[in-house]
Amino acid sequence: MKRFISIVLAMAAALQLVSAKDYLVTDFGAKADGVTLNSAYIQAAIDYVSGNGGGRLVFTPGNYVTGTVYLKSGVTLHLEAGASLLGSSNPWDFVKDPYINWTSMIFALKQDNIGISGEGTIDGRGFIVANRLVEYIHRGLFEDQLKLDRPYEANRPQNIYFRECSNVKVTGITLKDPGSWNQTYDQCHNVYVEGLTVDSKSYWNNDGIDIVDCEDVIIRNCFIDAADDVYCFRSHSADHMCRNVLLENCVGRSSANGVKFGTVSKGGFKNFTIRNITMYDTYRSAITFAAVDGAEIEDILVDGVRSLHTGNVVFLRMGERWNTVTPKDGREPYRKKPYMKNVVIRNVYAEVPLDKPDAGYNYEGPIEDLPRNISPAIIVAGIPQYRMEGITLENFEIVMPGGSNPLYAFRGTSPEDLDGIDEMISYYPEFSQWKELPAWGAYLRHADGVTLRNIKFKALAPEYRPAIVADDVDGLSLENVSCDEPGQDAKKQTVTYKTTTKE
Repeated sequence: MKRFISIVLAMAAALQLVSAKDYLVTDFGAKADGVTLNSAYIQAAIDYVSGNGGGRLVFTPGNYVTGTVYLKSGVTLHLEAGASLLGSSNPWDFVKDPYINWTSMIFALKQDNIGISGEGTIDGRGFIVANRLVEYIHRGLFEDQLKLDRPYEANRPQNIYFRECSNVKVTGITLKDPGSWNQTYDQCHNVYVEGLTVDSKSYWNNDGIDIVDCEDVIIRNCFIDAADDVYCFRSHSADHMCRNVLLENCVGRSSANGVKFGTVSKGGFKNFTIRNITMYDTYRSAITFAAVDGAEIEDILVDGVRSLHTGNVVFLRMGERWNTVTPKDGREPYRKKPYMKNVVIRNVYAEVPLDKPDAGYNYEGPIEDLPRNISPAIIVAGIPQYRMEGITLENFEIVMPGGSNPLYAFRGTSPEDLDGIDEMISYYPEFSQWKELPAWGAYLRHADGVTLRNIKFKALAPEYRPAIVADDVDGLSLENVSCDEPGQDAKKQTVTYKTTTKE
């Protein structure tokens, strides 16, 4: 109940963003000719509207080229159908803000009652600007580490970056082709995002939406196609966290992950409701929650997931990577203890393919030179010093390809084999990090109180591995769990090791 009260309050606050008056951006000199650089005109208009009681700054149909602008309190940018904000193709027209240390087309810093609305488009033209930036770096005009011939992501412009703002409302628009991440809401309160269409796969690191250490957030009725993580929740500060979040009725496609906590996960994620989500053609996990940097993850409900043609369905992971916290008050640095508990994921239908799920998209996930056997659909992997607690998975139907080849790779279930699986406590958390695990359905390790209830695993071809392996699980409950594998009716499908079961 507490979770829903907070979300309703957030929604009520966000919906109070009522525009006092409409202003046409063309009245301030902006030209919708697709050529004129309008940054100064748009900024002057924003400043005027904010200083005169607030209102909507209206972009009528046409193409408005711009570099960086800063949205101010009380102002909503309203893009009418047929109106496009086009990112300049010149990297020098974008500001790397010194407070955030990032580059963006639209910034807002410590502002209140702001928004973007309408049926128009924000098009970062990121592929063009990023490649021009590469050219300038090679010519020595711009300093950048240029790893893999890619400029550092903070030097490439996002479409939107809002930091420490309150009462933020973004609705209806189309966002496309950022140079880096797409839209970031960082340490904001009362954020309402609805009805967005996002095409974010023009360049590397093109996330769909990033919510960083925000409280009271609603995201609903969005469609996002992204080269990188789709609905990504991050915690960059040990002193903050993502809290009181509703994500519902959304669709996503990714060459990385669908709904993700992390990977930077220093503070935590609490009181989340995620429901009615569809993920398809997704290279990594449909749902992944990671606490590898000291995060506290608690009270998470995921209810209703369709995972179609995704590499993995659920990946829950503990680790110890960037856990060291340096207090601002001068105290000695210390190691923060992460935890993950009270996570419920239910009502899931999933199909995992044999082939690469995102093959043919602009920017694919890593292409492996050698085949590997398909990872389990479900991975719940704590580490010995940080165990998971209270994980419930119920009402799942999962269809796996089966057909793994024991002559290519073999991970057995003997004590020696299971003890030999690397803990990988400091690795970047991805479901495929082990390459091969000894189960095809679910692999559970270092956790307390794990319940699998009403779960149907189906393999389309015979597997040499069992469906379920539980290693060092205290209080495992398997209730109405079935495993359907061709010609394997007599096969032992559940292997437990150092595990206690709960009747």
